[in-house]
Amino acid sequence: MIERLVAIMARLRDPETGCEWDRAQTFATIAPYTIEEAYEVADAIARGDIADLKDELGDLLLQVVFHSRIAEEAGQFALSDVVAAISDKMERRHPHIFGGADASPGWETIKAAERSAKPEHDGALAGVALSLPALSRAEKLQKRAARVGFDWPDPSGPRAKIDEELLEIESASDAERAEEVGDLLFAVVNWARHLGVDPEAALRAANVKFERRFAAMEASAGEQFAGMSLDEKEALWGSAKAAERA
Repeated sequence: MIERLVAIMARLRDPETGCEWDRAQTFATIAPYTIEEAYEVADAIARGDIADLKDELGDLLLQVVFHSRIAEEAGQFALSDVVAAISDKMERRHPHIFGGADASPGWETIKAAERSAKPEHDGALAGVALSLPALSRAEKLQKRAARVGFDWPDPSGPRAKIDEELLEIESASDAERAEEVGDLLFAVVNWARHLGVDPEAALRAANVKFERRFAAMEASAGEQFAGMSLDEKEALWGSAKAAERA
């Protein structure tokens, strides 16, 4: 079945008879769409919408085929090379399943060994994608640092760091404030990591909760919502929270 999608993309990219928009795209121009499609897959999962998940997985697969077609046209690699590479990787990272080993040394251990074997390897933090959401990238950087011993032994360390960063924000100049807020967010991510909480997932859930409660406020107040005082809106917020808990 995937051959049909590959053929469709080849026709869309045909330099003479293809789609003008598809022909104009590059790795860089479609990368934002690839990221967006991955998030839409995650959103469908979070909503429990299986029909939508099927569609979103198709959209994400299209992105893989699109990138592969661009690479094939440039003589770099084809979709078959992508499939072969991930197949090799999965077998290599499961030696107890495919390689006859008695037990796996662990996914992260195998990944670390792969990174250190690369010629461009130049440190424990190398290769953490810049395009990741900032919260996720902060967590990955912290985990990498922790694997080489740069970490607090328990949650009390990053919790104290939060208080320290709050004080630094309060005493910062206008020019320094953005940097100090960044340090605070990094410290919050570190504390979440020590508590076993995925910070990216936690913030997504908080966004959904805020949207839900805000919509309840608007529905309760009707057209007069925008003109209400802050105290009145706070009362509506409290009612929305109470209704959810009930």
